[in-house]
Amino acid sequence: MPRSSFLTSTGRSVPAVTADEMRDVDRVAVEDVGLQLLQMMENAGRILARHVREVRVSDVVIVAGDGGNGGGGLACARHLANRGVPLRVILDRPSEELSGAAAHQCRILDEMNVAITFGVESLADSDGRTTIVDALIGYGLSGDLRSPADAYVERMNELSGPTVSLDVPSGIDATTGEPLGEAVAPDRTVTLALPKTGLDSLAGALYLADIGIPRTVYDRLDIEYEPPFGDGDWVRLEP
Repeated sequence: MPRSSFLTSTGRSVPAVTADEMRDVDRVAVEDVGLQLLQMMENAGRILARHVREVRVSDVVIVAGDGGNGGGGLACARHLANRGVPLRVILDRPSEELSGAAAHQCRILDEMNVAITFGVESLADSDGRTTIVDALIGYGLSGDLRSPADAYVERMNELSGPTVSLDVPSGIDATTGEPLGEAVAPDRTVTLALPKTGLDSLAGALYLADIGIPRTVYDRLDIEYEPPFGDGDWVRLEP
């Protein structure tokens, strides 16, 4: 049964939310409080980059889709490139088919001359030292994983280097934790704002990242929330 809360490594309880509840959090944060998606995406990408730098031993490949999850992965790519990390980005579609904030992030990377390709065959030359960043699908997945995402997930699982997933491993139902077909099995997941109820039996380590959502958002949704981050930007959640 999915959890209603998680514990930090210091024993503090953090409420967990379903995918629908997380949509409400995002809606209130943007429409009522006035946060911009790009602000939250920037925080997500910056923190994700820190985690990738902790685990990487060689180059990095970021597998990104459209929407907020893909945009967070693309922001991560910029922060890594700014620190001289060798990387490339593999999209699940041509860059001109991206929309909104993800397209915005991709245009910045293009101006930086970051290598950007699309197609699952671009993962073929990754080796056992390559770190894979899974920013393909976020918490909004419903129904079985469809093509071409299933091929990307299958290929990521065939690689032996460390894998870091953003928010929810691609292919996992964020609410129930059930795999919806093939699902990424990451070494580390960096989930955003609040843990999702379906992350209970997740493979690998689980971290919660502060993306700047103020407490008033949770208060307006009657979510009992005490910021768990202290002086940091993330906390580890216990299995």
